[in-house]
Amino acid sequence: MQDLNSAQPVDNQLHSTLKQVATQEGIVDRYISAWGNEAYVSEQTIEELLQALGYDTSDPSTLLEQAQQRHKVDVLPSVKVVHAGKEVFVELHITASARLSEFSWLIETEQGERFEGYLESQIVEDHRAEKGYLVFSLSKSLPLGYHQLSLFRKRRNKPFVMSLIVTPTACFKQPELVEGERLWGPSIQLYSVTSKTNWGIGDFSDLKYLVAKIAEGGGDFVGLNPIHSLFPANPEGASPYSPSSRRWLNIMYIDVEAVPEFSKSETAQAMVADTSFQQRLNDNRAKEWVDYTEVSTLKMSVLPELFTTFIDKEVNKKTKRAQHFADFVEFGGESLLHQAAFDALHADLKAQDDSVWGWPVFDEALQHFDSPEVQSYIKNHPQKVQLFMYLQWLADEQLTQVQQLAEDKGMALGLYRDLAVGVCDSGAETWSDHGALCQDVSIGAPPDIFGPLGQNWGLPPLNPYQLKALAYQPFIDLLRANMRHCGALRIDHVLGLLRLWWIPKGKTAKDGAYIYYPVDDLMSILALESHRHQCAVIGEDLGTVPEEIVEKLNDAGVHSYKVFFFETDQDGKYIAPDQYKPQSMTALCTHDMPTLRGFWNSADLTLGREIGLYPDEEQLNVLFEDRKSRRQHIIETLQQHNQLPELEHNEAGEVMINQALSEAMQVHMATGSSALLSLQLEDWLEMNTPVNIPGTMDEYPNWRRKLVSTLEDMFARDDILQLEAKLTRARRGNR
Repeated sequence: MQDLNSAQPVDNQLHSTLKQVATQEGIVDRYISAWGNEAYVSEQTIEELLQALGYDTSDPSTLLEQAQQRHKVDVLPSVKVVHAGKEVFVELHITASARLSEFSWLIETEQGERFEGYLESQIVEDHRAEKGYLVFSLSKSLPLGYHQLSLFRKRRNKPFVMSLIVTPTACFKQPELVEGERLWGPSIQLYSVTSKTNWGIGDFSDLKYLVAKIAEGGGDFVGLNPIHSLFPANPEGASPYSPSSRRWLNIMYIDVEAVPEFSKSETAQAMVADTSFQQRLNDNRAKEWVDYTEVSTLKMSVLPELFTTFIDKEVNKKTKRAQHFADFVEFGGESLLHQAAFDALHADLKAQDDSVWGWPVFDEALQHFDSPEVQSYIKNHPQKVQLFMYLQWLADEQLTQVQQLAEDKGMALGLYRDLAVGVCDSGAETWSDHGALCQDVSIGAPPDIFGPLGQNWGLPPLNPYQLKALAYQPFIDLLRANMRHCGALRIDHVLGLLRLWWIPKGKTAKDGAYIYYPVDDLMSILALESHRHQCAVIGEDLGTVPEEIVEKLNDAGVHSYKVFFFETDQDGKYIAPDQYKPQSMTALCTHDMPTLRGFWNSADLTLGREIGLYPDEEQLNVLFEDRKSRRQHIIETLQQHNQLPELEHNEAGEVMINQALSEAMQVHMATGSSALLSLQLEDWLEMNTPVNIPGTMDEYPNWRRKLVSTLEDMFARDDILQLEAKLTRARRGNR
C-alpha cells in the first residue's frame, strides 16, 4: 500500500483537504495490519471513498465547502444517546446575543410523559462567545426509550427538535446467565437438516422437532444460521450471509403441509398427494446436497394455492385469522411492501427471462422501488404482491411457534438467531434503499496471514453519516426485526459496530480503508433493544480485534465468541477450559471451518489442494505439518484434563479420530467456564465434509451440504442421547 507521507500529490491543497474531510467522515489513512505493522492507505482510495459518500473531489474548495455544509452544526444535534441514571448534557448552538429567557424546553417520552422547563435555569456552561454554543442539562430520571426534546423560542413558530434515546448500560441476560449457569446447545444450518417429512430442505417444523429433542436432552438453545430473506425467484443465490434483506425471513423454510390453509384446500392436498409429486419429494429428500431450484419449484407450485384458499376462506369472510394477517401487514409497513414488491416483480421478470438474477439487470425503469413504473406494477398486481406478504406472514407464524415451544419446554434461551453483517447488492434492501446504505462500496477485510489478498464480501454498508441523521432508525429497525422470536442474537462481525473495511466498487480488498462508526451510540441502542426483547447478545469477534472495542463489548454485556482451535497459548497449546472468560460463547467449530473429523483428518487441506486453493505446495506441506502438531496438542490437552479416551491408531501408528475421541473433545469443552457452549450436529454424526469453504464460489457447493442422518434417526440413537446427558452433566458441574 502507498504511504501517504511519501506520495507526491498533484495538488498539495487537494491532498491536505482530502485528509481533513476524510478525518471528518471517520476514514483513517493508516491501520495496524495482521502482521503488527503500520499499513498505509492510498490517497486514491480515500478519494474514491469520499466520492462514494457523495463528495465532489475534483476541487479542494468545493470539497471543503461540501464538508462544511454537511457537518454544519444545527441549533440542536439530530440525536443524542445517553445512559439511564446519568445526567443529560445537551449542546445548544446559538449566538451570544440570543436572550436565554426566550427559550423553554419540552421532553415528550415514548411512554407519553411530559417534562418541561425553562432553558435559563438549566445552563451548565456558556461558551457562546468563544465556541458558539452553551451546554444545558436535563433530568437524569428519564425512563428508558426513544423520546423527543423540543426547544421553543418566543416569536418562533416551529421548535427545534432532537431525538433523545435513553438506554441501559449493558445488554439483557436471562436469569440463568446472571446466576452463572453454563448452558449448551447445537448450532445448525437449517437448510442442511434432513427429516422424513421435509421437502428436501430443513424447515420450521424440523426446527420445532429439534428444539423439543434438545430441550429433553438438557440443552437450553438451538442456534441458527442467518434465516434472512433470500431470492425466491433466484433460488441458487443461497448464501445465508448475502441476503436480499435482513429485515425478513427466508420463505423456503415454510413447512407447506403445516400451513392451516393446507388442510382446508382440497386442490393443494391433491397436488401434493399426486404420485409424481410424491416421487419428486422423495427424490429431493434423498439428495446429498440441497437442490434449491427443485425446493423452490415444489414449494412455489403449492403455496400460491394456499394463498387463494386464504383469500377465499379467511379474508373474504373477515375471520380472526384474516385480521391477524392484516395486523402483520400493518406492522410490516413500508419494509414489508418493499420485500413483497421486489419478490413479486423479480418472479415475473425471471419467468420472462431466466438470466434476470437481481435488480441490477432489471430494465432501468424498474431498478428502484420509488420509480413510477414500479408503483404502477404494485397498483396493477396487488394479489401478486400480497402473496409474498402472506408468505412472510406464514414464515413469521411458524418461527413464532418454534420459540413458543422452546419457552414451554423451559429452555433458557430457545432459539438464538444470527444477524449477517450486510445485504447482497442485488436484493430487496438495496433496491428500496433511500440513502441509508452506501452502494458504491463493499465491505470486507484487509489482507492477513490466511488471506494475503484480503476479502471482498460484496455487501454495501450502512452509511454512518446517514445513520446519525436518521436518529439511527435503520439500525433500530434491523435489531427489532432480528430479535423477534429468539432468546439470543449473534451479531456476525460485531467489530463492525466500531469500524468496517470499505472497498470502492470495482476494486480489490487490498484497496480499502477502515471507516469508523459511532460505536458508543450503536452499542447503547443494542442494549436498549436487547432489554426490550429480553434477548441476550453474542458478538462474533474473531480475527484481528482492535483493543479499543474489547472493553466496550465486555462492559456492554456482549458475549464474546471463542473457537477452541484459535485459543492457544504462546507455545501453541490449547488453553484450559476454565481459562475461557465467563461472558463468552465457546465452540469447537464454525460454519467456516472443517468439522472435527475433517480437521483431524486434514480433509480441508486435501480438498483445498484438489480445488486449487493452495497453489504453493510448499506452503501446503507446512499446513499439513502444523495440523500434526495440533493433533498432538489436542491429545495432550485431553490427557491433562482426564478426558482422553482409549486411542485408536492406524497402520502408520497415527492416532485416528473415532466417536470416543470426538465425544471427549466436546465434553472437554463442556467443562469450561464460558456461559454458552455451541456444538455442531455434524460432529455428533462424525461428518467429514464442510458446510462452507471461505474464498470459494464455484469450486465447492457451499451452503448445500446436508446432514447424513434424519432428525428422527439421530435422536433414536443411544450414543446421541448419552452424549447429550454427558454434556448436561459437564455444564452443570457434575463431572
